[in-house]
Amino acid sequence: MTIQLVHIKVRDLFNGYQDNGLDGVVAYGGKLDVRPAYQREFVYKPEQQQAVIDTVSKGYPLNVMYWADQGDGHYELIDGQQRTLSICTFLNNDFSCKELFGFSRPLQFGSLPSNLQAKLLDYELTVYICDGTESEKLEWFKTINIAGEELTNQELRNAVYKGSWVSDAKRYFSKTGCAAYGLGSKYLKGTAIRQDYLESVIYWYGDQAMPKLDIEECMMKHQHKPNAQDLWDYFQRVIEWVETLFPTYRKEMKGLPWGIYYNRYHKNSYTPIALEQEIATLMADEDVTKKSGIYKYVLEKAIGNDDPSVLGIRAFGDSQKRTIYEQQGGVCPHCGKKFDYEEMEGDHITPWSKGGKTELANLQMLCQACNRRKSSK
Repeated sequence: MTIQLVHIKVRDLFNGYQDNGLDGVVAYGGKLDVRPAYQREFVYKPEQQQAVIDTVSKGYPLNVMYWADQGDGHYELIDGQQRTLSICTFLNNDFSCKELFGFSRPLQFGSLPSNLQAKLLDYELTVYICDGTESEKLEWFKTINIAGEELTNQELRNAVYKGSWVSDAKRYFSKTGCAAYGLGSKYLKGTAIRQDYLESVIYWYGDQAMPKLDIEECMMKHQHKPNAQDLWDYFQRVIEWVETLFPTYRKEMKGLPWGIYYNRYHKNSYTPIALEQEIATLMADEDVTKKSGIYKYVLEKAIGNDDPSVLGIRAFGDSQKRTIYEQQGGVCPHCGKKFDYEEMEGDHITPWSKGGKTELANLQMLCQACNRRKSSK
């Protein structure tokens, strides 16, 4: 791979700047692809954008940028998207900067005196242009620190497995206000713009396979499909299933692995009214400390798998256990032998699953061996 150092004026970078939405962003006379398929969406906060423009206005050095030579005089931006877009959108009068050149009020580029506009336009950017194989450029991309903002795992995957499938998937799952946000943001963790939605849904989608595909395997398998309609259709089915079974939304539903639940349980028969009654009861139970586990619990219980471990049932406190230990004289009521306190464990006399509460009247101290035997029954 060869690397060439060049200096490019801001006016030349901005020349031909166009934001074509889903069709990408270009600059530098239309020859620079500012947002290739593997690049992250724009994530700079307003104060970070302001810092870029402030740096340029003062003539301070801006971090070096990296472009890839695509041949025929065209380039892909490897590193520097956030800074490039901050500069171009400011010159495009898309936002204002405070205290720029000492002005007390926020100003857009078009409101600046012509001599100050020229100062910004004549600022020189330091750019390294690399020419090499696709794998060399992608490997370089992964090792570059993007303006202090580390790439997420999914952003790196988008780079390695770039193609028509992931490009189309980003249209549904990776844009501000994307279709997935409108349909299911209250069920998804993270944000679309940092690829959290896309990562979750690809993980769910790959989980359907036997044997299960991890995210990388799933992306490799579908990489060259012409579009991601299959992924979007799957996501719609998941959300429809969730909203049919659980029409009452609760905040504990956000971020649960709904696609995994759909893969495991959607062929089973459930009664939404019965599920809601069970959920309401468990939500009100102070012994249930992990409320988000209620949904998996009721799905499993309805098909005969009663496993309260997912509920984080409240444990007895040390003070309670010490009280009962002294009352029992250190004797295990099951085997009749005496033990040190550290050799015994607190146990619900009536199990929680049968209505027993985590309270002193329902506590007994068993030796470890007896408690294990009781728990295995």
